[in-house]
Amino acid sequence: MIEDDYLYNKGGIKGFGAKLRGFFTSGRFWLRALAVIVVLALIYYPVGMLVVQNIDDNTDFTGNYQGGSHAVATAAALIDREVNQHDWTANDPFFMPGAALDNMPNYQTGIIYALSRFAIEMSDQIGRARGSSQVDSDLDNAAGALKFRGDKWVFDPSISLLPGVSSEQQYRQAISALLRYNERLAAGNAVFERRADNLQETLGRIANDLGSASALIDNKVAHPSIFDTTADDVFYATKGRLYTYSLILRDLGTDFENILNERQVSQIWAEMVASLQAAAKLDPLVVINGSADGIILPNHLAGLGFYLLRARTQMNEIISILQR
Repeated sequence: MIEDDYLYNKGGIKGFGAKLRGFFTSGRFWLRALAVIVVLALIYYPVGMLVVQNIDDNTDFTGNYQGGSHAVATAAALIDREVNQHDWTANDPFFMPGAALDNMPNYQTGIIYALSRFAIEMSDQIGRARGSSQVDSDLDNAAGALKFRGDKWVFDPSISLLPGVSSEQQYRQAISALLRYNERLAAGNAVFERRADNLQETLGRIANDLGSASALIDNKVAHPSIFDTTADDVFYATKGRLYTYSLILRDLGTDFENILNERQVSQIWAEMVASLQAAAKLDPLVVINGSADGIILPNHLAGLGFYLLRARTQMNEIISILQR
């Protein structure tokens, strides 16, 4: 009797195993598995994109100023916000929902581009006593780190199968370098030359950068198309750049307050910052590269370009006054 039960159970186990193998090797199983994967992907990416998406254009944003430079404090805080508080999406791999985003990566890249320009100006102009003096090592390191490409993930098979340095790691180094500089500046161990010629040169470089940005917009506006799939890339990269300049120039106005008051340009400086803020606040539901005089399908790039050129004109006016 026991032997019969053993053979029965053994046969039952074998039969169940055969059925299980048959189930997993059947075409129906793989079709069902594929359907489940597709359904999960259709839920994962849209929901994940909604959670991750955060185009933060808060023009009241400011750094934790504890002495030194207001603009440098804000620059460090802005990098920290985009890299550590928000998700840095420009280098998200395919299995992360941020990889399916388009506007936020361009916006964040525009922010870092403008901060890179600011760090270069700090290193070359404001953070040096004279052109022949030594470059501040922290400012130099920050400028170098911010030049790093924004789409570099920790793994890059085209370079190496081993993990490498990611964009976030480089930008975190820039945060540390800027904070070290500001700490030394607050202690009187770093240079911040509050001279009119330094401010003039810095503003001139930013105005030139906006000129290159306006050329990209002009190229788009000159070839309107409601099916332009790259118009939003240009829009949000430029918006990020203008947003950053609105914060940095606002706080440089505080750092150079005595110079602005002395040259009587405080009012036009505030108007310039307001123009940049107006550009940064533009937030169309869908970016359309339509006709410049379109009513139903307008050209959002043209609107952005208007505020950009207005701010650039005001910059050039300030530069002209500072040169006197």
